[in-house]
Amino acid sequence: MVIINAMRFPQESASQVGKRFLEIAPPPDYMTMQGPYLKGTDQGIKAIEIFSLDETKLAIGIDYVTQRCVSYFGIPGFSYETSVCFEAQESLKLIGLA
Repeated sequence: MVIINAMRFPQESASQVGKRFLEIAPPPDYMTMQGPYLKGTDQGIKAIEIFSLDETKLAIGIDYVTQRCVSYFGIPGFSYETSVCFEAQESLKLIGLA
């Protein structure tokens, strides 16, 4: 299972975002993080982080990812969206096919 965190901010806020990123504690031992991956868009910068974790840790994992985003509050133009995604095998279990 993964939690995908997509963040957007204007180019003018990149320095503030970078400084806050350096202050954030690394992920706890129960999850691994890939990224952030950055992409310039016509709406500014998009950053994506992917957190892998066991489904039994989902609630505390979402809390950790949300707290990461709260660290950026107050930066002009910052927004985020967090999604939980299941692997195909996990999804099949939910519908009784595995």
